[in-house]
Amino acid sequence: MLLFPNCKINLGLHILNKRDDGFHNLETVFYPVGLKDALEIIPSPGSNNAIEFTSSGLNIEGNTNDNICIKAYQLLKKDFPELPALKMHLLKAIPMGAGLGGGSADGAFTLQLLNQKFNLNLSTPELLNYALQLGSDCPFFIINKPCYATGRGEILEVVTTDLSNYTIVLVNPGIHVNTGWAFSQLTPALPQKSIVSIIAQPVATWQQELHNDFEKPVFGKYPVIKKVKERLYTQGATYAAMSGSGSTLYGIFEKGIVVPQFPDTDYFVKIIT
Repeated sequence: MLLFPNCKINLGLHILNKRDDGFHNLETVFYPVGLKDALEIIPSPGSNNAIEFTSSGLNIEGNTNDNICIKAYQLLKKDFPELPALKMHLLKAIPMGAGLGGGSADGAFTLQLLNQKFNLNLSTPELLNYALQLGSDCPFFIINKPCYATGRGEILEVVTTDLSNYTIVLVNPGIHVNTGWAFSQLTPALPQKSIVSIIAQPVATWQQELHNDFEKPVFGKYPVIKKVKERLYTQGATYAAMSGSGSTLYGIFEKGIVVPQFPDTDYFVKIIT
């Protein structure tokens, strides 16, 4: 069985305050975007291993046993011991550590794939609960519709934001931004205007009001990331911003505008129409 985990972008991102549990309360809008990995799971009867995991495409650093797809399987296996041994293959196309939520998507889609393949009959609320145990933004990928997110990112309210009449350009300059460092550079504060109010306005107004709190420290340390945003605007973006804590930038272009290709760089560029 095969599924295609997609990525997301953040439309605005405010860090409101630090919680007693060490996490931060935030507000953002998660918007699903059609850059996708591919995830396949097949039963492996007679295998001595509960799960055989392989990957291709972009290199996944770190210990394979720490992969979120394996963690998702193990999480369900505790409550559903009848889950069989299986083979899992992940074709990785979404850049990692890039503010696109690719890993979170892979984990959430693993839960959904196992639920469908092996008839676990888990409800959406139950899947959301399992997803939250994997990561704060994993629940979004269970819903996988534009959502206003608060709390750690797990309190989700579906919104009507629709960018289907625009072209979205993703640009990743290949810089890894340490999320812990990025958070340490912020002074949490309540915004004057909520993101959910701003995104209800025409996209042409977002440039003045829709902000990502991480941009200031990240742009200060990595000026090349700031230059990508400036280039997106120079080449006609209606709105451009950094997603998450970076380093991916996205530009929202009206249909028909010739979008930038960045041929003079080795940046990862994906145009989504």
